[in-house]
Amino acid sequence: MKSNKAEPAYETLEIGTPLDYTSDMYRVYFELRDVNDTAFNLLTEFVGSERASRIERLPHGYQVELPIQCVPDVVSLLRKRNIAIYQVVRYAKTSDSWPGG
Repeated sequence: MKSNKAEPAYETLEIGTPLDYTSDMYRVYFELRDVNDTAFNLLTEFVGSERASRIERLPHGYQVELPIQCVPDVVSLLRKRNIAIYQVVRYAKTSDSWPGG
């Protein structure tokens, strides 16, 4: 997403990219096979108990709100638990922000 009308100006080039180190949140879909709720428990622990109720269970994975820079961390944690990830999709930015942002 690029726009010359974004406020603040950093969003014109860095929104939703690997260079986005803001507290901006995005809906992210993790397509995976979750046996015994291992992935769900990991995601719950990662986002915290206050945000866990917003994790959406889907037939083949989960949607969760995260800052873009957390996606590689979540993928790494899932792989360490031997959970195969079939795709990761970043959706639109939400109005929420990550703690500390």
